[in-house]
Amino acid sequence: QVQLVESGGGLVQAGGSLRLSCAASGRTFSRYAMGWFHQAPGKEREFVASISWRGGTTHYADSVKGRFTISRDNAKNTVYLQMNSLKPEDTAVYYCAAESLEYGLGRGDFGSWGQGTQVTVSS
Repeated sequence: QVQLVESGGGLVQAGGSLRLSCAASGRTFSRYAMGWFHQAPGKEREFVASISWRGGTTHYADSVKGRFTISRDNAKNTVYLQMNSLKPEDTAVYYCAAESLEYGLGRGDFGSWGQGTQVTVSS
């Protein structure tokens, strides 16, 4: 199992930026694709972005393309989500997740989840 701890959430005005971090421990981080998801009040959890185990392949939800960037530092066992040009509709709890199988590209099943960090964007 892998343990995931998110940080970096908070309150920001529309147009602002935040950088989320997710620290992993418990298994070999560098072998697994990672992803970010969010869940707004009253809605289901949705995919935001993912990055392959090597970091060479990334995927984004259409709603965040051009505004958010996912990256990873395998030496620090950490994955990041840089969020720019934030909008009120980005308000949600953001979750970090690890793909279940090794050496994935970030489009498979995510089996390990963090506790989430709240992002609130005011208008």
